[in-house]
Amino acid sequence: MHDTATTFVKIADLPVRGHYLEALAERVIVFDGGMGATIERMNLPTDACGEPRWAGCKDVLTLTAPEIIEEIHAGFLAAGCDVVETNTFQASPLRLAEWGLAERAYELNRAAAQLARRVADRFSTPGRPRFVAGAIGPTGKLPSGTDPSLSDTPYRALVEVFKEQARGLVDGGVDLIVIETQFDLLELKAAVAGCTRLFRELGFRVPIQAQITLDTGGRMLFGADIAAALTVLEALPGVDVVGINCSTGPEHMREPVRYLAEHARKPIAVIPNAGIPINEGGCAVFPLTPEALAEAHREFVEDLGVEVVGGCCGTTPEHLRRVVEAVGGRRHKGRAPRWEPAIASGVRAVALRQEPPPLLVAERVNATGSRRVKRLLLAEDYDGVLQVAREQLEGNAHALDVCVALTERADERAQMERVVKKLA
Repeated sequence: MHDTATTFVKIADLPVRGHYLEALAERVIVFDGGMGATIERMNLPTDACGEPRWAGCKDVLTLTAPEIIEEIHAGFLAAGCDVVETNTFQASPLRLAEWGLAERAYELNRAAAQLARRVADRFSTPGRPRFVAGAIGPTGKLPSGTDPSLSDTPYRALVEVFKEQARGLVDGGVDLIVIETQFDLLELKAAVAGCTRLFRELGFRVPIQAQITLDTGGRMLFGADIAAALTVLEALPGVDVVGINCSTGPEHMREPVRYLAEHARKPIAVIPNAGIPINEGGCAVFPLTPEALAEAHREFVEDLGVEVVGGCCGTTPEHLRRVVEAVGGRRHKGRAPRWEPAIASGVRAVALRQEPPPLLVAERVNATGSRRVKRLLLAEDYDGVLQVAREQLEGNAHALDVCVALTERADERAQMERVVKKLA
């Protein structure tokens, strides 16, 4: 059991390990390309993952075929990348359980970080350090959803899952954590919380780079737009860089990136796929050329002031070599974001300064102020509570004041979780 005083140390007060943020303050940072797609292109033998039950788990290659992962890291560093990501995208205990590897999560994450660290150090020079980002991807669960098979893991359990993964990465020597390809804001919150809980225990922190993924319409899986996502991301303690990765090529990212450039107070990361894949002979082929990716990043950096660039699925060392030639080592353009205080649901953000004022906060979803809501809560009629909320919003309310405190019940926390999830 850790000391209670330590538990509540502010993340901002913890010393930061490493020099990633210093480098980011000086120049544009270039991340590596897609690990998963690179592995697939290598057409590895079926026994590369070791045991038959581990087939398809690319993350276990760190243990069963480390020379392959080392070769991939070295290829991107030789292309001039500043950062390589660990081969741990699917390496949370929850995801590894699909292959019977949950108990080896810490071992696998630490080994992946140590391997990437060795390769990065080999390419580093006093004037040009190379960095290792500990990659944390989605668990495959959807905590914001309603499907019992995908939303059955409690939030607090998710926090512990991510904390264990982060511990392996930090113990292995990463310079930062990149929480990436996140399509559920609630899981993203859990990942950040898992990392920051670990940092409080350790007494130091590493930077967190948090990246969401958007569809071609500019929304996350459950409908959150870029404004809602940014409002949530910038409010999370410990998040140093915000960004977008995966799902689409740079073309579909332009407007969301423009929004980030105009409003984000933190540095921005943009890490697209090599276009949207097309099917050729039963294989996914990413159509974007290295030259086109480099040109897109040049525009992001020069026109919008993006600070971190790189490649996701389908991007090769040649893609990143061209990106490095286009923007690597450049000084930032500089941005003057127009930040406005806001609150957000799981779908959209609402500015606290309304024109015309005031901000209207509806107070009927309140067990102490509404007999109707009290009866609904006692009956566990959450659809009824949702209907009350809808009526309030139809009355032009901007936000909801939610209270579920009942003297007749002792499970206020659990009921609040159910109500807020329903309303979000």
